[in-house]
Amino acid sequence: MSFSKEVKEELIKVIPKSRHCMVAELAGIILTQGINDININSEDALDRKVFTLLNKTLNIGKDVTSLSTDVFLETREMVKLSEDGTAVDDIILQQPCCKRAFIRGSFIAAGSISDPNKGYHFEIVCESIAHANQLIKAMNVFDIGAKQVQRNGKHVVYLKEGAQIVEVLRVMEAAHSVMELENIRVVKEVRGTINRKVNCETANIGKTVNAAVRQIEDIKLIDEKMGLDTLPVQLQEIAQIRLDNPDTSLGDLGQFLDPPIGKSGVNHRFKKLASIANGLR
Repeated sequence: MSFSKEVKEELIKVIPKSRHCMVAELAGIILTQGINDININSEDALDRKVFTLLNKTLNIGKDVTSLSTDVFLETREMVKLSEDGTAVDDIILQQPCCKRAFIRGSFIAAGSISDPNKGYHFEIVCESIAHANQLIKAMNVFDIGAKQVQRNGKHVVYLKEGAQIVEVLRVMEAAHSVMELENIRVVKEVRGTINRKVNCETANIGKTVNAAVRQIEDIKLIDEKMGLDTLPVQLQEIAQIRLDNPDTSLGDLGQFLDPPIGKSGVNHRFKKLASIANGLR
């Protein structure tokens, strides 16, 4: 089962405690799914949730198999649906708890989340810009920072950052999914940190090897052209130590000297050797 489906299954089981929140969630579902497409006789999980919410808000009865004209009109009035069906009255979304429910309803009806193991992407496809704007306004009350884009004539409200998606899941009250996503994010961060360290160490090893190769080439050229014994004692010592320890870093090479010297001192001597070798070339 996909992560997106798991989240929806969890959210479908969340039933608001207050009637006004149930109305707000119904509003989110109806704006994305369409009130004419509701089939309360269906075995679909979302349709069954709509039936549950309608039964709790309008007391339509457990034996109802379809929406009567009266219930249809009453539902439109209850969610304060605009004449063109593109938005609901802001009075439905006054309280933070109602905004949570509205976001949840919109998501379970027309939302999706990508597999967090592969990347972070959350979106809700809205039929109208009015709904998209209401949704963004509701989400941004919780500092989520949602954005929107047009796609195939529809308005898509989306999030692209892991932290944003965690927060919107928390807002929608998907507690289990929040924990699962947080665990995935931690694993990805640890892997990223390890990979960065490995890459950094690999790069450093490469630099050390390349520097050592150049230094050995310089030393061999000096030995061939003029002999190492013609060099000052300090340069003779560091040249011989490098030949004996081709894979050792500059800092460690300095510890072979008596008295030991630091990395900068070793580097200074190799610069002198490089200057002499360049002159010989």
